[in-house]
Amino acid sequence: MRIRIKSLGGSLPAYETPGSAGMDLRACIDAPMIIEAGGRALVPTGLCIQLPAGVEAQIRARSGLSARHGVGLVNGVGTIDSDYRGEIMVAMINWGEGSFRIDNGDRIAQMVIARHERAEWDEAAELEETERGDGGFGHTGV
Repeated sequence: MRIRIKSLGGSLPAYETPGSAGMDLRACIDAPMIIEAGGRALVPTGLCIQLPAGVEAQIRARSGLSARHGVGLVNGVGTIDSDYRGEIMVAMINWGEGSFRIDNGDRIAQMVIARHERAEWDEAAELEETERGDGGFGHTGV
């Protein structure tokens, strides 16, 4: 899939290995940023994209940052919609015990491109029965 991208001084997203599902996003900042323990920050990437209709960009945490430093994304997974044209900003949070420094060019998140469907609702008084039924969290045991 070809996607139009505008760089405001940032590096283009890149797959780090042939099997990578996500492309690394890098910070595009003029000066280092510090996220204190328990703090949050919006980190610019310097990138704007033009996604086709029916496609989203999912912004996900990097596992290494979360495992080593306790740093992740405020909203878990962010979504870039096909009609958004602004700069991609990464909402980061520091759950770690110490401050976390971000320098220009640091890999801060990953972006996965995914197709999606738009739902149309068919309201019903009853739903078809299944073996699971309305069994919720933990219904299948340990």
